This record gives sequence, structure tokens and C-alpha cells, in this order.
Amino acid sequence: MLKNPKDFWSGVMFAAIGFAFAIIVKVYEYPMGTPSRMGAGYFPFVLGNIMGVLGLIIIGQALVTKGGPITKFAWRPLIWVLSAFVIFGLTAKLVGLVIAILLLVVISSYGGHEHRWKEAIISSLILAATSVAVFVYGLKLPFPIWPAFFE
Repeated sequence: MLKNPKDFWSGVMFAAIGFAFAIIVKVYEYPMGTPSRMGAGYFPFVLGNIMGVLGLIIIGQALVTKGGPITKFAWRPLIWVLSAFVIFGLTAKLVGLVIAILLLVVISSYGGHEHRWKEAIISSLILAATSVAVFVYGLKLPFPIWPAFFE
């Protein structure tokens, strides 16, 4: 029956996660607001529904198109990328945005098949500079840029 099990289960994952976010927003009654004055629940609700519908489309295509089988689960990327996000969340206030982003990119790059220090450092510096420009200077969000002992 399943011609494309890989895409089918990817679609199930997209639909489940997307609709779960949309449902959580409604269950916890986050304020929705309007498109011009978004409330806390607006973006996750809209994005969750878009992701859920995209998952349903992928499921539908998987039922009619041929595709590859499911391969073994890749634990290494999952562990490295999730730990990078946890470390970012735990260190952002303590060490500042720049160092936390550097840690995030370098640690998560170990999840790939080819880890290259030079590319990871360059990517992290570009991402850190862009994040500081957009979030700290552009949007005026109160993120510490550097650790307190640097300033």
C-alpha cells in the first residue's frame, strides 16, 4: 500500500508536530491578536497549521509516488544538534549572544558527516554578527552580547 514509506512517515511527523503546536496554542489560550498586531499565539498557530497541511500534502504524495525505503535512524545528528540547542539555551545569558552562537554552530556541526572547523567558525561568526545586528541593534531586544566581565 505504501509506495513511499520514507515520505509517508516524514509527512506524519510534520503533520503531528504542526497540528500539535496549533492545538497547544488553543488549549493554553494564548492571545492571537491580528496580523498587524500579533499576539503570543499567532505565529505558532499559523506556522503549526501550515506545517500540518504541508505534512498532509506529503502524506498524500507518498501514497501515489514511488520512493525509497526507510533507512536506520541517525542518532548522531539528533544528539549533536539537540545538545547544541540545549547548551545555547543554558549559556546565552551567561556568556552572551556571540559566544553562545559560536558554541551552537560548532557543536551542531559535529552532527554532519563532514565536520570542518574553518567552515563552522566562519558560519558562526557570520550568524553571530547578523544576530547581534538584527536582534540587539535592529529590534532593540535586551540580549547580552558578551559576558558581563567583558563589558
